Amino acid sequence: MLAVGRITKLFGAEGEVNVSLYADFPDNFSEEQPLFTTVDSLVVPLFCESFSRRGKGSATVRFADIDTAKRAELIMGNEIFIEDAEAEDDEFTFEDLIGFRVTIGRRKGTITDFYDNDINPLFEITLSDGEHLVPAAEEFIAAINFEQQTMKLVLPEGLLEL
Repeated sequence: MLAVGRITKLFGAEGEVNVSLYADFPDNFSEEQPLFTTVDSLVVPLFCESFSRRGKGSATVRFADIDTAKRAELIMGNEIFIEDAEAEDDEFTFEDLIGFRVTIGRRKGTITDFYDNDINPLFEITLSDGEHLVPAAEEFIAAINFEQQTMKLVLPEGLLEL
């Protein structure tokens, strides 16, 4: 998520607010694109019913479901965010890990393949004693270093004879 503004004050009695826009606010913003804020440590989408720019650095916004000044006060002072398109590019799939060096306990090896199966996706890992199939589960991945192309796995006892 990319911080793009802050809700600064009420604008009228029907829940409209003024928003101070940061320099990163996109020029091509569309009202169909949700904005997000944090309420009680939860990320909440805010859908715009109207969005009117007031110069380059501010806007007047009416959010759906915020139709009174009292409701608008609940989000007053909150930062607003948009989904960061560049951050989505940073996402990876398990297939991206093929070729990474792996550490499992004291053993070292390489991820040589990935088998995508809805029920039980598997990494094929080559260790000194041969190839092993290991569940490709996030809970087994202790650390990933993309720059060094390394990964540390912590497997349940008995899953891989060590």
